[in-house]
Amino acid sequence: MRLALAAVGLCAVATVMAYSESQAESPVRVPAPALVIANKAPTETAYFAGGCFWGVEAVFDRVKGVRMAQSGYAGGALKNPDYEAVSTGATGHAETVKVVFDPRQVSYATLMQIYFSVATDPTQLNRQGPDTGTQYRGAMFPTSPAQAQQARAYIAQLTKARTYPRRIVTRIEPFNGFTVAEAYHQDYLVRHPAQPYIVINDQPKVAALKRYFPQYWKA
Repeated sequence: MRLALAAVGLCAVATVMAYSESQAESPVRVPAPALVIANKAPTETAYFAGGCFWGVEAVFDRVKGVRMAQSGYAGGALKNPDYEAVSTGATGHAETVKVVFDPRQVSYATLMQIYFSVATDPTQLNRQGPDTGTQYRGAMFPTSPAQAQQARAYIAQLTKARTYPRRIVTRIEPFNGFTVAEAYHQDYLVRHPAQPYIVINDQPKVAALKRYFPQYWKA
């Protein structure tokens, strides 16, 4: 992800092969949130960070009821950050996906279930798979009190149930703005489906979405 795009296909294979199985992301369907707060508005927006935004975007883009999934940056103080600056880990931003959805078709609670099941491993601190640094941290940025309440309750629920073998480290952070990422990051999996990084890290997430949540699968 952090390598020059011209060489990322070849180098990503070496990078992926270098990290241990304990650092790999393993999709697993987790229980649905017990707390669901309905929203009858025609649209709602959510922000999820969970490692490289290519895979997170690809997952949400295929969820029925999602109108748009867009890669970008959130959680930092620098105005108008770009990929080069965020990749240093010094800006405080996380690679984040903006999800605009119809809550009458898919709830925020269901999006969280999908996020924790297939889009990210919530036990990896400041990393996801081969990508390391605070810019790859797992985080949710609630845009309303209802979202914040559901996010806190869901992490507490999964923690109490010992859903994962390790502690959940996904953060709930205040939303302080979102900057859209560069054009070449948008729809990256669609445009580069055979790239080794995508094949190894992100195609399994999309496949898991279809397998675990067929009722929400959008071709």
